[in-house]
Order: sequence, then C-alpha cells, then structure tokens
Amino acid sequence: MSESNGPGAVDAAGMPDWEKRFRAPRVSLPDWAEDAPDRSLFVSNATGTYELYAWDRATGGQRQATHRPNGTTDGALSPDGAWIWWFDDKDGDEFGIWRRQPFGGGEDEPAVPGLDPSYPAGLALSRDGRTAVVGRSTDDEGTTIHLAREGEDPVEIYRHRESAGVGDLSHDGTLIAVEHTEHGDAMHAALRVLRPDGTPVAELDDTKGGTEELGLEVLGFAPVDGDTRLLIGHQRRGRWEPMVWDVATGEETDLALDLPGDVSAEWYPDGSALLIAHGFEARSELFRYDLASHELTRIPTPPGTVSGATARPDGSVEYLWSSAAEPPAVRSTSGGVVLDPPGMACPPSVPVEDAWVEGPGGRIHALIQKPAGASGPLPTVFDLHGGPTWHDSDSFAAGPAAWVDQGYAVIRINYRGSTGYGRAWTDALKHRVGLIELEDVAAVRDWAVSSGLADPARLVLTGASWGGYLTLLGLGTQPDAWTVGIAVVPVADYVTAYHDEMEALKAMDRTLLGGTPEEVPERFEASSPLTYVDAVKAPVYISAGVNDPRCPIRQIDNYVKRLETRGTTHEVYRYDAGHGSLVVDERIKQVRLEMDFAARHLGA
Repeated sequence: MSESNGPGAVDAAGMPDWEKRFRAPRVSLPDWAEDAPDRSLFVSNATGTYELYAWDRATGGQRQATHRPNGTTDGALSPDGAWIWWFDDKDGDEFGIWRRQPFGGGEDEPAVPGLDPSYPAGLALSRDGRTAVVGRSTDDEGTTIHLAREGEDPVEIYRHRESAGVGDLSHDGTLIAVEHTEHGDAMHAALRVLRPDGTPVAELDDTKGGTEELGLEVLGFAPVDGDTRLLIGHQRRGRWEPMVWDVATGEETDLALDLPGDVSAEWYPDGSALLIAHGFEARSELFRYDLASHELTRIPTPPGTVSGATARPDGSVEYLWSSAAEPPAVRSTSGGVVLDPPGMACPPSVPVEDAWVEGPGGRIHALIQKPAGASGPLPTVFDLHGGPTWHDSDSFAAGPAAWVDQGYAVIRINYRGSTGYGRAWTDALKHRVGLIELEDVAAVRDWAVSSGLADPARLVLTGASWGGYLTLLGLGTQPDAWTVGIAVVPVADYVTAYHDEMEALKAMDRTLLGGTPEEVPERFEASSPLTYVDAVKAPVYISAGVNDPRCPIRQIDNYVKRLETRGTTHEVYRYDAGHGSLVVDERIKQVRLEMDFAARHLGA
C-alpha cells in the first residue's frame, strides 16, 4: 500500500493520491448461495464502472456478469446458485424490470415475464430458484407484491397506496414477510406475514396502542425447513435491537443484549446462533449469540467500521471493514483477506478524530479529519451526509480524503435525524425538516471556529442528496456563515421535488412534514431552499443527474433560474445518470470540478 506524502501528493506517473483512491479496485461483501455456498456474487469497479461479478470459489474463477454503460449494483443470487438476478433500469432512473442469467454465463432474460417496469420494492427467491416474491412501486399503483412461479403468470398477493416492501421468504417457501406502512408513517414500518396465496398469517405493529412511534424491520426467517421463527428488529427500548418472533405461535423472544448502541443480526446457516452487528458512536463490532446458551461472544475485528458481515457454513465470518485511515477490505475470521482485487493499491488517509459539541437538542457527534501535522485555523469543509436516516462513521471515504489531500480540514456531523444515536435523535427532525439539522450544523460550525480549527473566512458547506439539500437550505438560512456551497444531487425546490419524485419518497416526505404540499404548505415552504434563495450570498456549485428519480432535475432547474435572475455566482454541472454515478471517470471528474470551484472562490 502506498504512502500519502501530504496535500497534493502524486505518484511517479503524475496521478494524485486522491484520484488513486477512486480508481483503486474495490469489491463489496460477497453474497453467497445458501445451497451452493461456493457460488458468490459481488460488486466491483475493476473495469472502471461498478458492475456485478460471479465468483466460483471452488475453481477461483471470476467473471463480469453485467455490462452496462452506467453500471449495475442491484443484484441477487438464487439460493440454489443457478441464477443471477439483476435490476435493469435506464441510465440510473431506478425504473425497470428484473432480469436474470445463468451463474456460469449466458443470455440475459426477463426474470418475471408479465410484470411491467416499476421501482423495485424488495425481492425474495426460493431455494429451488423457481419461485420469486417481487415487490414493485409505481406512482399510479402504490406498492404491489407478486408471487412469480416459473412457467406461470405472476399473481398479485399484496397492494396498498402506502409504501411497503418484501422482507423475506421462509426456508420452505410457505411464508412471506412484508414490511408495510399502511398506517401512513413511512419511518416506522409494521410487519405482516402472508401465505403464498396472499392470506395473512400473523401481524406485528408497534405503531398501535401507544403514544410513541416505534418501527419494526425484517431481518430474516430461520434457515431451517418448517421453522416459523422470524428474526426482526424493534425499537421498544429507544434503539434498534433484534428479537425472534415465532409467527405460528406468536411467541416473542427478546434477546435484551447488554450493548449500548443499535444492534442488528442475521442467522448462522444452521439456525443455532445469530451474528450480531453492534454500532455505537460511529464504530461497530461483531458478536456471536448462541440461542441455546444465550452466550454472547465477541468476534475480533480491528477498530473502525464493519459495513457488512455474513456467517459461512463452516462457522467463519466474512466482513467488509475499513476505517477513516485504512481502505476497505473483505476479511474472514478464518484469516486473511477474502477478495483482493488486482490493480493499484488504494492510498491510506488520515485517522478521524471525535468531537462532541453541545447543541440545542443535545450532544452532537462530529468526526474530524485534517492534514497530518496541520494546525488551524484551516480552510474547512463541512461535509453533510445523505439520508437523512444515515450516519457518518469511522470508515473509509474517498471524498473527504480528497479534500484533506488539498489541505482542508473535513468535518462530518451526525446531526439530529441521523441513525446510530437512538430513536429520539433520529425522529427529532419531523415537521421542521432541514431547519433542525442546520441548528446542529451551526453549533458545530461555531465550535470549529472558536476552537481555532476552522478559518471563518474559508468555510465550504457541501453534501450529496439530503446533504446537498441541507447545503442549499443552509446557504439561504445562514447566509453569513458560509464562504462557498457545493450541493450534489440536492433537493432545491421541495414542492416540485415532491411532485416529481418516486412514490416511496413522497410517502417519506408526508411522514416528515405531516402531509402533502397542499395539506401543509407552510411546512414545505419553511423547509424549501427555494424559499431562501434570495438571501444566498456565497458562490454556489450544483451537480445533478438528469435521470434522478430522488432529486429530480426540474426542481433543481427552478432553483438555478432564481440564482440566474439575482445574478448570484453559481455553476451547474448536469450529467447523464441518476442519483449519482457508478462510472469511476465520472466520479473523478465531479470531484475535480468541486475542488476547483472551491479553490477559485476561496483563493486557495
């Protein structure tokens, strides 16, 4: 692995470290077939575009399974290992159909003939590869779920206007778990278990009978024929924890693990234990929980973040790990790196430092990276994460590392609305959407300046998706706080965005704001960057995908027209993809444009 030699470091060929981080081959955690565990599926950027790859562990053979100009990352491997399923949309618009191809290679074919294009809403495949449960979402129909048996027409088994999705299919194919939000709260799902003919078997709804808004999630059926236990996540103690629910008897087995943060889990292949993933204060760790003895055993992993983990039939655990300083790697508890793609090594970055800042809603966790040996005040990038139901962690990110290479400090903030700090913190942003998060951003900004870390005359506010939305909203509501704004695939005009976005996001917006733009116009107005565009003082850079179904282009154009009318300094970059690009060259181009814009307007 190469060493980073400070801001602007380049190798002998003239390629800077930040660009090498984007070009270095990456792989995802491999998915493996339940009944053919030597067959795996993973995502890699080895060709310069993120695509799906088939891997036969028995022979060591790997092949690229998908070949599309704008890349492919949404795929699944059938439990028998015979088929690779992948979602075929148009240039990143997320609207399309499932296709499949033989694991060993061959022609792609429509996986479920008879189903029209839609947005995906979950997929579950039977062990014999002959039955699929397919979730779909469209603006006209809401959510529908179909049972598709090979050689037969698909049959609709669920329909509702509100958002829903396929959770899992039981090991013997007799039970189907569905997450739904029929109660109208898209942030807190309820669960229903159906038979293949669509008749209900069991219901679990933590949104009923109390004043608290509690969610549930499907983690998976027990991997044993005839076993009716369903592993689920719940929020009954104010954070995510796992529980075993027997859908036949109704018995609920609360694990009550003595761990302080959010906890998720998946089954070991024989159903005797659970692989526990524990996240706390932007780091994570793994445990094995024995269901018979109730013993919790820590699985050693390095300090940092485990982005995914799976238990293999031999009892080993494979996991995708990284830290802010160390690039990601797929490792195994049996020793060594599982997948080590050929090509240039990814340069490391600098470690992250923690800061806890008192804010209007409680302590705010901020993660800070700065050039090695640098002392403030520094030009500082406030990089706001998307979601909003997401959080930044001590994990490797090429974008922040690129800013650090250029001599900037980078601050990432887990504002209210972020996951990982309890249910109350995540749910706090309702109704005053955007404004709540920016109160926390302002508190961290004030701390960074008063501590001597950040130069108040050289502050960049940036982010992608929800982070891009907060960037534009912050430039308008805090116009004297920021020197430059860089918004990537943002919400810019909330009302137009609502009317143009995919149906599942409309449901989320109704939950966050308490209704539609027609029902609560004052809330949409208060939370829309377009409302405050006339107050913007800082130069604004916006990049947007013209096929984006999440932050559609028309609402961005509306915002840009207002900037033009006012003569505000701005630049706009539009590219032919959806909510971000899967093409490495395009990602590098975008980062270069963003850094160049900041440098020109900061005088750096």
